[in-house]
Amino acid sequence: MSFRDAYLRQLPHLTATDFEQTALALFRHQAAHCPPYQEYLGLLGRKPQQIQQLTDIPFLPIEFFKTHDVRTEPASWEPKEVFLSSGTTMQQRSQHRLRDPLLYRQNAARIFEQTYSPLREWTFLALLPSYLEQGQSSLVAMVDYFAKESGQAQPAFFLHDYAALVQALGEAKQLGRRVMLIGVTYALLDLAAEYGAAPELQGLTVLETGGMKGRRREMIREELHAELKLAFGPAGIHSEYGMTELLSQAYSLGDGRFHQPVPLRILLRDPSDPFSVSSTRPDGAINVIDLANIDSCAFIETKDLARQHPDGSFEVLGRMDNSDVRGCNQLVA
Repeated sequence: MSFRDAYLRQLPHLTATDFEQTALALFRHQAAHCPPYQEYLGLLGRKPQQIQQLTDIPFLPIEFFKTHDVRTEPASWEPKEVFLSSGTTMQQRSQHRLRDPLLYRQNAARIFEQTYSPLREWTFLALLPSYLEQGQSSLVAMVDYFAKESGQAQPAFFLHDYAALVQALGEAKQLGRRVMLIGVTYALLDLAAEYGAAPELQGLTVLETGGMKGRRREMIREELHAELKLAFGPAGIHSEYGMTELLSQAYSLGDGRFHQPVPLRILLRDPSDPFSVSSTRPDGAINVIDLANIDSCAFIETKDLARQHPDGSFEVLGRMDNSDVRGCNQLVA
């Protein structure tokens, strides 16, 4: 049995205690079989045998997904699906090439169900206009899969027809299932401004995915969530931390703190020193280990800033200077 086959059999059953050993094994595999990562390690003069713990691992700068074909064992497969990051026509978009599109969808569903409850208990409605218009969005693919697996009859996606969305929300609530409205931040604010505290907007789970896209002024998280609560009620506004380069997501359940699922772990680094990484640092720039990234690279240096709490939850504080505006949740706290 190949390393990949054995690894994928183990992945759905991982526990937190398995994480470090599994991550180190995956590091050694990708150091040898992911050409851009192998080249990067070589330029740094870092040898796999020198890596004894997670904080020793050099993390691949996220920009490599824009400039390189980041695949592990690329000679043995061709992409069956490619996710592109959001961006303007003037920006180079990241590409995440997938060997097995179902791996992403099933991993995302497993994380959602471990965080919330089975998909079949939910109706998913989505307000993601910019993602739909640009195409090849991992977020759209995830929501589409969730909606299909839930068995819901309602269409999941709405572009700019807020009246149809409000009607669909009302109908979904009458079915007695839990209703989740997933929306890009600026579109949720537009919906709130147009429909205020309409009864159809009450009693939902609202999941904002971040992103003003230049449509509105940037807002701190507390200000944004306070404004959304005026329309959607006093319950907390949930958030997702995810990005094109990751196959796993973290969720905040209304308090602004993201909780790390089993396949994903963040380590914080000194923003001025990319190789100063600590498992106990309370704040810094985010490095991500995503064990679902078996076919690309699981060790990614992002441009996000965070504060980590003793229970392992983290708050996203914003982005480092001079980094691109991205589609995942990047609100300044």
